[in-house]
Amino acid sequence: MTQDVIALTPQMPDTKSLLAALHAGGPDLRVNGAAGGAVAQLCADDGRLLVSVEAPRYLQVPGETERLLGPGVRMDAPVWWTEVRAATAVPEARLLAGSVAGRLTALLGGSTWPSEAAHTDVVTVPAADDVPVSPVGVDVLTELDVLTETGAVVIHDRPVVAATTWLTEALRNAAQSRRELWLITSPRTRLTLPTRTVLERMPARWVVRHPEDGYYDGLTGAVLHWQNGRFTPALDNGLQIADAFRPTPGTRGERQLLLSIRTIHPVHEHLQLGSALEHTWQILSGAPPVGWSTAEPVNVPWSPRQLTDLARSRARRSQPTWVVAVGTPERPAIATLHIAHTSKGIEEHITLALGYAAEDSVPIDLLPELAESLAAKHNLATMISELRAARADVTTPAHHEPPPLPVSLTLGPDTVAELGLSHARDALPDNTPTRLGPTAHPALHYSLGNGTDPTAWRRLHRINEHLKQGSAATVRPR
Repeated sequence: MTQDVIALTPQMPDTKSLLAALHAGGPDLRVNGAAGGAVAQLCADDGRLLVSVEAPRYLQVPGETERLLGPGVRMDAPVWWTEVRAATAVPEARLLAGSVAGRLTALLGGSTWPSEAAHTDVVTVPAADDVPVSPVGVDVLTELDVLTETGAVVIHDRPVVAATTWLTEALRNAAQSRRELWLITSPRTRLTLPTRTVLERMPARWVVRHPEDGYYDGLTGAVLHWQNGRFTPALDNGLQIADAFRPTPGTRGERQLLLSIRTIHPVHEHLQLGSALEHTWQILSGAPPVGWSTAEPVNVPWSPRQLTDLARSRARRSQPTWVVAVGTPERPAIATLHIAHTSKGIEEHITLALGYAAEDSVPIDLLPELAESLAAKHNLATMISELRAARADVTTPAHHEPPPLPVSLTLGPDTVAELGLSHARDALPDNTPTRLGPTAHPALHYSLGNGTDPTAWRRLHRINEHLKQGSAATVRPR
């Protein structure tokens, strides 16, 4: 299994300290650069990759170490986060990674995760008699644990799998080489919302390795087996669901409020992106997001201006922008924001999840107010809200959770005008939507349920089918 060791230091790892850390294997190992200089690779003299050290990440957002590494790992921001990843093929690489991270913290202070992995001993790597050669054209995938003609395997041993730069690059590179990526974890591992979002939209699968049940899909529970160099569902007796995935009796009463929001802005020089997300966060939690980043861990204080600058810079290269935003540790919330320049304008696609403990009330009564303000001030196109029984920390575990149930649907003024007011208003004959905003150019807000009524799905489907009769547009949850 790949061993990830993370050094958390109050001081920045400079060139001197990084060189001292990279000498953990003695003077005979080589140092190569990768990912445009963002990764230092420690290699044996015969070319085998042993350890990768990512560029240190400066975390200015409170709570990120605890959110991603567990409640026992809490360091006040700001802190430098340096990931050291050991290769699977060389047994000594795990000790080497621990020595690299241990030397950083010995020089700079701080701590490591996991704490027991850190040491400062010199690790000797014996020469190999038979050195495997990477397939032509897949150099970008050499840090993965297993590589076949059809897929790539990443084995993660963390409590929470985050959408790190390394993981998102591995997914992108696997897709470019026409491979599926299989993320293998233990049953105790959870996914962040950004990781789940990325896995669902890429040729990838979350594979859970259970000590008794074998392998199963962490999102669907389907029993998997390894055949012909890939993981596939076991269909000998029809689709089988692993016993470990089945729901456990009882519930803690925790819930998640999920929102899928789409805005379309006209292009102009004073446009500020991220404002719809900030406004939504403020209405539902009483405070704006605290941080944002293009990957996890989230490291930059929240700034719509900086977000807009990034999106403009990427748009000049005809590239979309994808970022993650987080809230305070006291009110768990996380969002992904995808920004793209389309024929309709600048589109923002927001997926936001807010977590609530059993004793908390979920503010679904604020959704009409939120919908009206988004329509009036933030160019709302559509918004769907859903409620589900799920972890308040807004992560996804490797066992069944009930699907979300629709609470409401809002169509923005331009969407209503495009569909036709009369047509959109009559989508549910027994449930007249609420008009929001000016009479001549209203938005429509449909109440679908309170998050406990399964028939809300039927109402949403009926609306969607009705709207399709008058337009090619459809409305779907995330």
